[in-house]
Amino acid sequence: MTGVLAGLQVIEGSAFVAAPLGGMTLAQLGADVIRFDDIGGGLDYQRWPLAPGGQSLFWAGMNKGKRSVSVNLRSEAGRELVTGLVAKAGNLITNFPARGWLSYDRMREHRPDLVMVALTGNRDGTSEVDYTVNPATGFPLASGPRNLTEPANSLMPAWDVAMGGLTATGLLAADRHRSRTGEGQLIGLALSDVAFAMVGHLGRIAEAQLGGRDQDKDGNYLYGAFGHDFATADGRRVMVVALTSRQWNALREVTGQQKAFDQIAKATGLDLDTESGRYEGRDLIAAILRPWFGARTLAELRELFDGTGVSWGPYQTFTQLVVDDPRCSEASPMWETVEHPGVGSYLMPGTPLEFSGIPRRPVRRAPLLGEHTEEVLSEVLGLTSTEIGRLQQEGTVAVG
Repeated sequence: MTGVLAGLQVIEGSAFVAAPLGGMTLAQLGADVIRFDDIGGGLDYQRWPLAPGGQSLFWAGMNKGKRSVSVNLRSEAGRELVTGLVAKAGNLITNFPARGWLSYDRMREHRPDLVMVALTGNRDGTSEVDYTVNPATGFPLASGPRNLTEPANSLMPAWDVAMGGLTATGLLAADRHRSRTGEGQLIGLALSDVAFAMVGHLGRIAEAQLGGRDQDKDGNYLYGAFGHDFATADGRRVMVVALTSRQWNALREVTGQQKAFDQIAKATGLDLDTESGRYEGRDLIAAILRPWFGARTLAELRELFDGTGVSWGPYQTFTQLVVDDPRCSEASPMWETVEHPGVGSYLMPGTPLEFSGIPRRPVRRAPLLGEHTEEVLSEVLGLTSTEIGRLQQEGTVAVG
């Protein structure tokens, strides 16, 4: 094993986004992450999107670099095997209900210095997922066109993504504490806490309390400064942001609209050199810029904006991202074309983190379900091939 986390072993019992992402984050940095699933696959084994042959591309995406063990979790023998793996590794990530045999107290009987990250929906243990937490954050009611009366949900599970990163952070922080004190601990992490904390971090809780202000739907305008989308001459759309003074100066210089902006400032009394001024004048600024963008193609905008400091980006479909954007290609060291058995070869991302003193790890595909059952039971638990064969015959494990 190579990577900055080489030597760290983690057992993962998970489904869907946050917990698998936490484990994958560690695996791509060199940790030996062993995911256990019930025989036949867990709740996310057939999660969309699917490959043409029916295999889950979601599974293949969220489990890169891990090893897979397939165990009958309803059997006492299967649970004992998982407990043995946790005891050997000393680290556990799970969003399964952390009770009974999988509770922290039961697990630490076998490993007193156990570090365990237990993910829940709410801190009281009740169920939530990203798509039910997000409506409560306030953002869907502040998103979408001004004339839209219904909420605008996000397709991207942002809170799960944040939770996955915090899962890895929490485990590493507890592992560091253990290395200094010898003490393990249980880390609780609730999805609603992750989401609402970020609402607070972004100033929205304070704004609601101190000013009594709720943001109205405002289309694709950037809140608190200037940012808006524009159509191009060839039917594409781009997003342009002037958050900082440098970005604003670059935008008005390249577009040549300085005189028009001065007229806006004179007529309204707004100081467009400030974020607040640009926000208050956003409709007038957009009206000035709309025909300028509409007269130019996307290719022309790329050439005009190159090296100027204008902050902008094109709207892209997933296909356009893959076909047109070099940041999503092997031109970037994060991406490699890797073959996944039964699916084919396609671009897979490694970790976005780059360390100056440790080479980037090659991208490793996700395991097939139970692909490493025999290897892990032999290597970690010291079982013989005869013992593993008997467990397989009894239906306790499945060997991929």
